Amino acid sequence: MAQTLYDKKPEPGDLIEIFRGSYQHWAVYIGDGFVVHLAPPSEVLDAGSSSVMSVIAEKALVKKDGLCDVVGTDEWKISNSLDKKYEPHSPGDIVREARRLVGQVLPYCVVSRNCEHFVNELRYGKAESRQVRKAGEVAMYAAAAGVGVLALAQWLGGSKNENKETQ
Repeated sequence: MAQTLYDKKPEPGDLIEIFRGSYQHWAVYIGDGFVVHLAPPSEVLDAGSSSVMSVIAEKALVKKDGLCDVVGTDEWKISNSLDKKYEPHSPGDIVREARRLVGQVLPYCVVSRNCEHFVNELRYGKAESRQVRKAGEVAMYAAAAGVGVLALAQWLGGSKNENKETQ
């Protein structure tokens, strides 16, 4: 179950996963109710929400906003899920680096430099995105399933042709 603003309070340096329906937006909590996040056009407050804009954007702005403002009515949770895989930087270092980046325009790519890559790099020094990895796995399985269906259809078609030839 995702958290709400009234559940466990995030600590400075915690990663915040915000559920936007078909994708998740990510931010890093810096204290006093504020987060820093990489905001492509679809994540700029009051600009409307279009994940299509995120897909085609090449640049994104590093913003400092209130957690409540970024979350809006969406569900969210504290998600330091890579802590077992990587050693997190100290909260002070994470917050200091996040604050230093506010206002900068950075390259953005939904596959290789998205908001999840951004926060994981701040926390762990590793630009990684589970969303992208999962999407890649789904695409790979779908492609494998498609190849399997084609092979089965070809085999079944071949069996019918063989039966016709032997009659």
